[in-house]
Amino acid sequence: MPDAQRESSANRRKKVVVIGGGTGTFTVLSGLKEYSVDLTAIVTMADDGGSTGRLRDEFGVLPPGDIRQCLVALSDAGLTMRKLMNHRFDRGELAGHSFGNILISTLEQITGNFESALNKLHDILNIKGRVVPVTLEKIHLNAELKNGKVLHGESAFMEYQLVSKYGIKRIWIEPKGKANPKALRAIAKADLIVVGPGKLYTSILPNFLVSGVAKAFARSRAKKVYIANLMSQQGHTDNFSVTDYVETLESYIASRVFDTIVYNTKKPPKALTRRYADEGEPVICGEKCRRSGRNLVGANLLALGVARIAKRDPLRRTLIRHDPEKLAMIIMGLV
Repeated sequence: MPDAQRESSANRRKKVVVIGGGTGTFTVLSGLKEYSVDLTAIVTMADDGGSTGRLRDEFGVLPPGDIRQCLVALSDAGLTMRKLMNHRFDRGELAGHSFGNILISTLEQITGNFESALNKLHDILNIKGRVVPVTLEKIHLNAELKNGKVLHGESAFMEYQLVSKYGIKRIWIEPKGKANPKALRAIAKADLIVVGPGKLYTSILPNFLVSGVAKAFARSRAKKVYIANLMSQQGHTDNFSVTDYVETLESYIASRVFDTIVYNTKKPPKALTRRYADEGEPVICGEKCRRSGRNLVGANLLALGVARIAKRDPLRRTLIRHDPEKLAMIIMGLV
């Protein structure tokens, strides 16, 4: 390779792709946007609960909730605009709705399609990077429990009480869905792909169930990094170790793909763990994890204090969170 070409390659901004949805992806993006990287968020489109579910049912729009969180994470707009996007109404007919969700769905109707709405929002919010829906088709997530019970829709098995008793056997989406070409291109061209943290069955796996995504991910030459959750999720990932998360995810991808596993080594304060006890337990890297032959990066990833929950938020939110700056430093070290 000529010297000039080598220099051009060395100076090129690295392409980092983050796959997921929800609070975990918001945290990763919030940290990475402070670095000079070419950043793309590929976001799940299977959500049908809360404000998002109501908008899907009433107006037939694509789910805005996870997209909204990623837009806010990558926004360089003023604080007022970011607060506006996350504002949740607490009374009247709009109670439980997020202003940002309503804005995205309104723009979808005005512009005629979801991608045009996102293009407008990229300009309005001064986005650093790109937010890409994993699919532009209206998909729904289903689950079969270990007792044979089948639940239709993400909200169904998030709320169904016996999920905790029987556990999840498998999940799938209907229709199968066609991958967004922009998502496939981002995966193919990436230098590094980050998956997680987030709820395994509702925020992470639905991305890989979309037709073409798992295959593109497995074929990509990018370094592939999994960021383990801090806490398990009762009924979904009871007693899961770091290895259990990785192996479950890889079983749907049908390939051993992750080069590096990032996990937390710092125990949350006992008082906070007690408050969280009815929802999950700390996720640890045990003996099997340490003997996996993968590149393991363990560090104190805890954010200080307790995450604030929006007033009258109808959804249950995780109290124990990753620190975005700590995560970003580790990810950039891997880049």
